[in-house]
Amino acid sequence: MLTFVIVGWAGIAAAQTAAPGQAPSGEPAMTLQRLAQIVQALDPDVIARGPALEFTLDDIPVIVIADQRADRMRAMVPIASVEGLGEADLLRLMQANFDAALDARYAVAHGRLWGVFIHPLSPLEKDQFLSGLVQTITVAKTYGTAYTGGAAIFGGGDSGTIYQDLFEELRKKGEAL
Repeated sequence: MLTFVIVGWAGIAAAQTAAPGQAPSGEPAMTLQRLAQIVQALDPDVIARGPALEFTLDDIPVIVIADQRADRMRAMVPIASVEGLGEADLLRLMQANFDAALDARYAVAHGRLWGVFIHPLSPLEKDQFLSGLVQTITVAKTYGTAYTGGAAIFGGGDSGTIYQDLFEELRKKGEAL
C-alpha cells in the first residue's frame, strides 16, 4: 500500500510567493522581452518568429515558444522521428520522464520525438531557464543511452562535470541579465 503524507503545503506556498512583477528570488518577472534578451545573450544569431525563438546551443537546435497571456513557456529540441519507435522505446522514455529526465521531458508531437522543458513564464528565473535548457539538450544527447537530464548525477563519472560546464558557460553569456 502506498501512502502519501501532506504536511504544511500552505506554508510552503506562502513562503514561495513573490511580490507582483517578481520571481520568487526577487528577480524581475519573466516576460517575452526578458526571455528574448537572455536567448540573444546565449546566441546572437537567434531568429524570432512571432512568439518563437529559434537558436542553437552546443550544436543543438532549440525552439523556445512563450505565451504571456497563458503565462507559459516551452523550450524544445528535436531528437528523432517517431517512425520506428517501438513499445519498448516508449516505455523507456516514460521511465526516464519519471526518474532521470529531471525538469526536461521526452514528448511526441507532429511525428517527432522532442526534448522539452515547460514552465510557467512569469515566475521563471534566469538560472531555472538556463538549467532547463541544459537539461533539455542533455535529454536529446543522451537519448538511446542514459536518457537523462544530467543535473542530478550520483558522483564518480564525467556527466556531472559536463552538465556543470555547460550550465556555467550559458550563465556567463547572460551574466548581465
